[in-house]
Amino acid sequence: MAIREKVVGMARATHFGPLLIVVSISFVLAFTQLPLAKSLEIALAIFAGQCVVGWTNDLIDQPRDSAAGRIKKPLVNQAVSPQQLRIGIAIALAAAILLSFLGPLGTKGGFLHMLGLASATIYNFGAKATWFSPVPYAISFGALPWAVYAAAGKHPPTWLFVDFILISLAFHFLNVIKDLEWDRTQLVMGLPQRVGKRWSMVAAGLCVVVSLLVVAV
Repeated sequence: MAIREKVVGMARATHFGPLLIVVSISFVLAFTQLPLAKSLEIALAIFAGQCVVGWTNDLIDQPRDSAAGRIKKPLVNQAVSPQQLRIGIAIALAAAILLSFLGPLGTKGGFLHMLGLASATIYNFGAKATWFSPVPYAISFGALPWAVYAAAGKHPPTWLFVDFILISLAFHFLNVIKDLEWDRTQLVMGLPQRVGKRWSMVAAGLCVVVSLLVVAV
């Protein structure tokens, strides 16, 4: 039972819902351009990178999560330990690098994946508490279709690249709302926290509307 709880805790610390969405989108996108086996390899590389992002986020946020009483967080309820997350991050990062550069992504796609991974990690390490908190989202999700298409020796359609950025920005504004007041209390002042709940919802709505218009046009 203890091993099972650790595995579940590690899985939850990856922010499993967003991880599943990103990996699934990556796989579907790759499968439109590449054979099944290569698409699965790309999805596995993205999965490893998303583990790094999720585990890093939980590790850095542990003091704030404990102060806010977020007992569903695996580190807060002690389902996993900080040391276990550090080991997991090291292994996942190594896997992400190897799977990227030695797999279908190749050199160009691998560098683009690393750019997205670095941007997301910078967000975790402090960019999320600045006016520029949406920028890492735009960089990371903007790099994703470029990395996948690079594996096929192509460039993504402009509308696809733009929509990835717009939807990621909408997610950023909406995702912050549930903890917005706590974030303000703990001085995590990203752009959504600064503009408030109402304008965050407006910004998210505008991003979605514009993304639909881009697809239509």
